[in-house]
Amino acid sequence: MAAPFNEDLSSYTHQFAATAARANRLALENAESVFGMQLKTFEKNINAAAGFLGQFAEIRDIGAYQTLLPQGWKIVRDNLDRLASANHEAVDLSLKTGEAIGQLARKEMEAASDRFQSAAVKAARATRGR
Repeated sequence: MAAPFNEDLSSYTHQFAATAARANRLALENAESVFGMQLKTFEKNINAAAGFLGQFAEIRDIGAYQTLLPQGWKIVRDNLDRLASANHEAVDLSLKTGEAIGQLARKEMEAASDRFQSAAVKAARATRGR
């Protein structure tokens, strides 16, 4: 009597571990994508700021500072826009990953529920047959 129970438990445990591994893989892929996207955004922002600072360092007269200042504000605005866009995309990716993990868990719960119901029906029929 214990052997079928042990086999079922082993099967359920194996399936749970496989599902957890898939969910982990999805979460890690999401983290990798988000990190890569944020790193590219950071690199673009640093390059833009460094270019501006290079131009700023080459100025020799006060009049040129006044012409360069609007360009500096544009770079700041562009950097903030890139950062906001990257963060928005990161949230979208994370939401999609969460939905995928939720669907995976729901599918596994439904499958487990169906297996338990069929096992209960079999057990009920077996006890009636005695």
